[in-house]
Amino acid sequence: PSNEEKEEPVSVSVSGGELGLSRQKFSYLNPFLVAVAPERGPKAGGTTLNITGRNLRTGRPSDLTITVGVVPCRIVSEVQSSSVQCVTGSSNSTGIYRVILHFGSDKYSSDYFYNYTDNPYISHALPDKSFVNGGRLISVFGHNLDVVQNPQMVVSFLPHKAVRRTRQRLTRMVPDPVCCSGSLCPAQQFKERCMVNNSSLITCPTPAVGPEAKRAKVKVHFLLDSLHFDFSNVSSEAFSYEPNPKLHKLNKNDPSKPYHHKPGSIISVEGEFLDLAMFKQEVEARIGEGTCVVKTLTHNHLYCEPPAHQPSVPASQKQDGLDSLPEFTVRMGNLNFSLGRVQYDSQAQSTFPLEAQVGVGVGASIVALIVLIIVLIYRRKSKQAMRDYKKVQIQLENLETSVRDRCKKEFTDLMTEMMDMSSDLVGSGIPFLDYRAYAERIFFPGHQESPLRRDLDIPESRRQTVEQGLVQLSNLLNSKLFLTKFIHTLETQRTFSPRDRAYVASLLTVALHGKLEYFTDILKTLLNDLVEQYVAKNPKLMLRRTETVVEKLLTNWMSICLYAFLRDSAGESLYMLFRAIKHQVDKGPVDAVTGKAKYTLNDNRLLREDVEYKTLTLNVLVQSGGVNETQLLPIKVLDCDTITQVKEKLLDQVYKGTSFSHRPHGNSLDLEWRSGVAGHLILSDEDLTSVLQGNWKRLNTLQHYKVPDGATVALVPRHTKNIHYDSHDFLPGEKTPMLEDADEGGVKLWHLVKASEEPELPKHRRGSLRERERAKAIPEIYLTRLLSMKGTLQKFVDDLFTVILSTSRPVPLSVKYFFDLLDDQAGQHCITDSETIHIWKTNSLPLRFWINILKNPQFIFDVQVSDHVDAVLSVITQTFMDSCTTAEHKLGRDSPINKLLYAR
Repeated sequence: PSNEEKEEPVSVSVSGGELGLSRQKFSYLNPFLVAVAPERGPKAGGTTLNITGRNLRTGRPSDLTITVGVVPCRIVSEVQSSSVQCVTGSSNSTGIYRVILHFGSDKYSSDYFYNYTDNPYISHALPDKSFVNGGRLISVFGHNLDVVQNPQMVVSFLPHKAVRRTRQRLTRMVPDPVCCSGSLCPAQQFKERCMVNNSSLITCPTPAVGPEAKRAKVKVHFLLDSLHFDFSNVSSEAFSYEPNPKLHKLNKNDPSKPYHHKPGSIISVEGEFLDLAMFKQEVEARIGEGTCVVKTLTHNHLYCEPPAHQPSVPASQKQDGLDSLPEFTVRMGNLNFSLGRVQYDSQAQSTFPLEAQVGVGVGASIVALIVLIIVLIYRRKSKQAMRDYKKVQIQLENLETSVRDRCKKEFTDLMTEMMDMSSDLVGSGIPFLDYRAYAERIFFPGHQESPLRRDLDIPESRRQTVEQGLVQLSNLLNSKLFLTKFIHTLETQRTFSPRDRAYVASLLTVALHGKLEYFTDILKTLLNDLVEQYVAKNPKLMLRRTETVVEKLLTNWMSICLYAFLRDSAGESLYMLFRAIKHQVDKGPVDAVTGKAKYTLNDNRLLREDVEYKTLTLNVLVQSGGVNETQLLPIKVLDCDTITQVKEKLLDQVYKGTSFSHRPHGNSLDLEWRSGVAGHLILSDEDLTSVLQGNWKRLNTLQHYKVPDGATVALVPRHTKNIHYDSHDFLPGEKTPMLEDADEGGVKLWHLVKASEEPELPKHRRGSLRERERAKAIPEIYLTRLLSMKGTLQKFVDDLFTVILSTSRPVPLSVKYFFDLLDDQAGQHCITDSETIHIWKTNSLPLRFWINILKNPQFIFDVQVSDHVDAVLSVITQTFMDSCTTAEHKLGRDSPINKLLYAR
């Protein structure tokens, strides 16, 4: 070693004392660094360091090694005395490390450092298309992108049978050239260097590829020094190459001639494939040195707005000695289109006469004055219309607030009343009909006398013969072959009406009721035959009506199987809804003649008049425990109620714990007003004090008799002979308004409003009359009554629908069995349309059973359903049916109010 740099010949001494000197001189040199660039790079390595210094070739070049800290830096260039290049290796951690040169066993630690940073990361890239010639800029987003020294976009053609890769965004080290592990190396590969904009953005022009890329499977990835990012992992769509766009010359007829442009207009260029892989913002259109702003880019057209004045010709075009007209050029990525020269048309001098110009000016002034007047009138009308609109809007807001407050108050009152009724039900229970009465009303609706209650009224001499015949008939009915043939034979008879078929089906149900398994087998066989009939015609119409024996048998079978579910689950919610409707309707006036009410859901039953009324509290004398002991029971009624309506309300409260069939009938009692000791007055709907106006007689009300608030009344037995009223034992029916008998004897009865005095229309015109009535606009004040009623009853409707349709509890076994049977039938007849199967199930359970029960609570409860309560139930049952259909209900301004009321 030497302590200083020097240059001397080499001397060699041998034994004997001779000394030899070399002709060449040996130099002692101290290598040192001048600069290291760049000063940072990713910890994954791959950054090329340019190291400059002096005396770098000291010793043998192969002895020189470079490290950054302890990480080797692979030398990739010839070692010069003043420069060398090396590629950094990967580091396990980030940080600043010293650049060290190793000359054999000697180590030179420089004063220069290199910073290992976090690896760059790509989050997403867009767009995902390019045309074949490339040049479209792809924006690559991420972080730490500015530490990359040599970013590249690489496009490879992969074979069609590509090996499935694991979708992951983890980066990995790759050698150069790039080959995906587990797959074949691409036959062709194209690269383009990217430009680093900042730490979060790199822009990469797409490489130009061959035309075969349009049909080949393209693999695109980004090389960030030694890091590899697959395009498919940073984009939601795979990258693809589209055909090159094509643009036609401006002057298609004669491209050698210039295109004449009228200043102020748009230039339209025709072409093909223009927007497959290009947005209008990426297209650069120029006329000479001026820019033509691209406004629209479609598949076949490019529209741009040129400068207002003809641009100048570029200096390069002038030097070439070309025409003085500017050239129209379009640049799309790497594609440059020269579409012809453009010549602006100059404005010709006006040859319009002066007199004509003056006339046109005067006419234009008059037109402008007229337009100004029209504008002023329009503005005045607009301001007035806006004031009216705001006024109506305020009224609507006040109306909405009023309806909301009314709903809250009435709902609170109703809930209080229903809670009181619920506590009463704890002691008395829900008035369910026994199974026999329930079956009679379901099997034989509308019949005053049930066939089940008839005795065998025959002479004793013939009784044994008849009983033997009945036994033989029973044996025949227990034969499946006979019974099915018997039913099919009956249905082929033309005189066998649908009413007869339903009656026979109910009689068969009674006969087979004790053998439910056999009854179910008969029903299944007949249903199979029915499916075959409708599959050949229109399967969606099956079970829609009750026109065959099997359809009525199905109704009866469902009613038998679901009786227990009604009593145990759905009955309570249905009864609470019925009581809530009755209580809410009775709170307001109800016309005893027309059946129209103030509180209803049915617009055809809505009382469209403002009837003045007030609530009265009557003290009713009720007999208590002893024979002569009485007590006063306060009951609320309306002063506009007829005497019959008052009696019904009093009976409802006095006998509220008693079923309807076990309480006195209103026609058997008189309402007696008691005032003092001897003041007893019998009140009735019609008497000598009734008000007559022409041929109109008004029914008497409490207001007519001037009954005060707090008056004492009593219900006393009526002594009039020949009292007639419906039997409670079998079918109480519905209490209907007295409109049918109102005009007997030439006198028309009315209560709150007079019925229409229009003459009876022929049947063929009644439909149009209904349409005209429906077309009449209901005033807002009346429409809010429907909304108020809906909001008040909503909880009870929701509770009932939830119990019926809820899937949280086990489905009744009969329903599951029957639905499975329908699914099997659909499979046997290759019916795959889910809508058809849904219609079958809807027609068999909701339409055939639940609608019948919801519409007729008297089928399951011992109650009386009045006409106005039935009108509300009709709307609710229609809403229930609409909710069970899959078809979308398109509602408009002409739709029925009942449907709009529950529209979603």
